[in-house]
Amino acid sequence: MQRFLYILLIFVTFGCSKKISDADLKQLNGYWEIENVTFSDGSTKTYNVNTTVDYIEIDGFEGYRKKVKPKFDGTYDTSNDAEFFTIEKKNDSFVMYYQNNLSEWSESLTQLSQTNFAVIGENNSTYHYRRYEPINIQK
Repeated sequence: MQRFLYILLIFVTFGCSKKISDADLKQLNGYWEIENVTFSDGSTKTYNVNTTVDYIEIDGFEGYRKKVKPKFDGTYDTSNDAEFFTIEKKNDSFVMYYQNNLSEWSESLTQLSQTNFAVIGENNSTYHYRRYEPINIQK
């Protein structure tokens, strides 16, 4: 019964959400933290605390994503590592294609707003992200 309700919730959520347009893609720019992952078997893992966040920057249909570590003063530690991607429109949806020296993979963008986005990976798991709010502790 719980699985049925979960599947129904997914259909209602995605059935009522508006289609993503080319102009909406710019909303991906910025800092994002993973909220939860729904695995292909229906189980969910929730992330209450994140020690790293993703920084995404796109220009048109190309961009990159990198992991950054927030600091308490509102700044970030980062490395020079980045995952570059291209975005392709396929049947009224968008697919992000990643490729590096070791592998290549894709994620289908299923939801996008100023505060949230979700992608489905090749393993049929859905990754839900929320806009990251920086920590800023004043002395």
